[in-house]
Amino acid sequence: MTRIPTKPEILDWISANPTLTAKRDIAKAFGIKGAARIDLKRILKELEAEGHLEKRKKTYQDPDRLPPVSVLQVVEPDADGDLFARPMEWHGTGVEPRILIVPRASDPALGAGDRILARLTLVQGDDHHYEARLIRRIGTNPRRVLGVFRKGAEGGRIVPVDKGSDREWTVAADATGGAKDGELVEAEQAGPKTRIGLPRARIVDRLGDPSAPKAVSLIAIHEHGIPDSFPDDVVAEADAQKPAGLKGREDLREMPLVTIDPWDARDHDDACYAHADEDPKNAGGHVIWVAIADVAAYVTPGSALDREARKRGNSTYFPDRVVPMLPDRLSGDLCSLHEGVPRACIAVRMQIDAQGEKIGHSFHRGLMRSPASLNYEEVQAAMDGAPNDRTALLLEPVLKPLYAAYAALVEARRKRQPLELDLPERQIVLDDDGTVRSVNFKDRLDAHRLIEEFMVLANVAAAETLIAKSQPLLFRVHEEPSPDKLDALRETAQAAGLNLAKGQVLKTAHLNRLLAQASETEDAELINISTLRSMTQAYYGPQNFGHFGLALKSYAHFTSPIRRYADLIVHRALITAHGWGKDGLRAEDAEGLEKTGTHISDTERRSMVAERDTTDRYLAAYLSERVGDEMEGRISGIAKFGIFVKLDDSGADGLVPMRAIGAEYFHYDREANTLMGSDTGMIISLGQRATVRLAEAVPVTGGIALELLALDGQSLPKGRQSPAGRSPRRKAVKSKRRSDKAKRKVSRKR
Repeated sequence: MTRIPTKPEILDWISANPTLTAKRDIAKAFGIKGAARIDLKRILKELEAEGHLEKRKKTYQDPDRLPPVSVLQVVEPDADGDLFARPMEWHGTGVEPRILIVPRASDPALGAGDRILARLTLVQGDDHHYEARLIRRIGTNPRRVLGVFRKGAEGGRIVPVDKGSDREWTVAADATGGAKDGELVEAEQAGPKTRIGLPRARIVDRLGDPSAPKAVSLIAIHEHGIPDSFPDDVVAEADAQKPAGLKGREDLREMPLVTIDPWDARDHDDACYAHADEDPKNAGGHVIWVAIADVAAYVTPGSALDREARKRGNSTYFPDRVVPMLPDRLSGDLCSLHEGVPRACIAVRMQIDAQGEKIGHSFHRGLMRSPASLNYEEVQAAMDGAPNDRTALLLEPVLKPLYAAYAALVEARRKRQPLELDLPERQIVLDDDGTVRSVNFKDRLDAHRLIEEFMVLANVAAAETLIAKSQPLLFRVHEEPSPDKLDALRETAQAAGLNLAKGQVLKTAHLNRLLAQASETEDAELINISTLRSMTQAYYGPQNFGHFGLALKSYAHFTSPIRRYADLIVHRALITAHGWGKDGLRAEDAEGLEKTGTHISDTERRSMVAERDTTDRYLAAYLSERVGDEMEGRISGIAKFGIFVKLDDSGADGLVPMRAIGAEYFHYDREANTLMGSDTGMIISLGQRATVRLAEAVPVTGGIALELLALDGQSLPKGRQSPAGRSPRRKAVKSKRRSDKAKRKVSRKR
């Protein structure tokens, strides 16, 4: 009989073997085979429920501890010359741990930006959590920096645009690349790293005026390494493509499949049509057609286009430009469902009953011709009684049947209870020259919701079909929140006088009840943001773990293959499953889906960060002319170094550094996520209303600094002041930290 390991034995194994934590690795380590795997799975589930482990994809790990061997990124030395690092991957619920690098005499010199593999030791230091010993340095590519060049007598210096960096780089006279004073440049590290002095750089690209409005997204593109130009062979391959014909396809050209997109949409990859179901067995039911651009017909496996699309993973969208996954010949032409022209598509026909439940579906490879490319606003206006010339002719035969089918889906959605967050989407409106004209919050119309529900239904149909046909695919996975994150959300809710039940299997309906409780209170935004933060990050993978947020058992991305490589994989899987041609999913690609899923999940996150940084810079530019103004907002984040305030009128997040919060020392309580004044006992917590003064807005970095004036309408109390104007408690604490740090240095030298 196979012996099942105890819980402590499993935890010890995971701690000692951080790279071998999948269930199969654990089973192999303890010689568990056959039916005994069921018992192992049960124990792992219990450890997860008890908070000892966090399941991430198919592996298990301690959620609040770093593994003993970790990949780290070296950061800038502190004022005392000590070198620190940050973990490349941190999934804990608290503040990211700070890691002190303890070098040996034989170690190579390390500098900020280096990636290293290191062995970690947990310590109880006041200013760091781990000590790291170098195992080896990973990679030797020179570090790159994006910044503003300042010309000097013997070369110059570069001021980085990254708001997280305040260290300049020196440039020798023969390494300026002809850059002019004040130009935005990209540079790479020149020469070996040194422990003291400024790092040296060599300018490799001149990017123009950093204050030019359209340089904002360019900064993000270069800073995050997003490929923004296509290789010659990729462009040539795209330009050589010819429109797909009717051969091997169903003729759907007479079906009035309309596209409904934002008014400024750059491509149209989905179209829809609906009508009442004529089947007498489905009284009151509807038939919904969703047609998606057949990108797989043009981007074939192993081609130059395919390699480049996989490398990019997805398109990246900025307020003034798009970095597309596919060249314009495809993304804006052959694969875009423009009105009045035949376009290759893969369509799904779905039957729903009167209550909006899907009772059947089928997929079709066809050729369509859209009668109209519409935008959300004109469709909604037509349904509200104000059709224009374009929508008037489509109102009865097309638009009203679409809305009738949508009404049924709303009923099904109400029963399913997906997560109903209320977080308005911000829209930055630019003038022709790229300056910010206004910052608005987008209206949520029924036209938006209609398309979203149709796309969700089509994505479910794709996943279900491929599962039924035992065809490998990439799922869109969204796992349930961890117990620790739920506890944090529960504490936030309780502080607001609300309740999130404990001791039951969490469902989105429970979270929706919490959101509904908060909806008519001042804490509505806080509870929505806190609920969002409690969620895990969605990812792509070949294993089906369901989609928690949408309350769906099976979900795959099928509806946007122009801009997401995951959808192209699903299209190819459908082609293979239906035997539609030789451009389906190859066996070797199916075997590599795990790796592909990880890669495109990473590129998706890269794009999200780049888009967020660009928004921050545009908002800083928008606010830069209002420095000194008083503004209203709400506390959206609390950290050891200060508080974040989300401003009401623009939605921008600004930092109030600790020094700008009153006149006393504030103690940070990590568990309660609050600040407490050492003299007055005043508590600062999430969700409080705040009056602030805009102290600084730096467009080139996106940094916004604020000064706190009042909380919940009350001026800040005055703490005890030393003659020099600094809180004596703060001075004493800083003195103690210096003393403790000196003691630790002496201890390490011994």
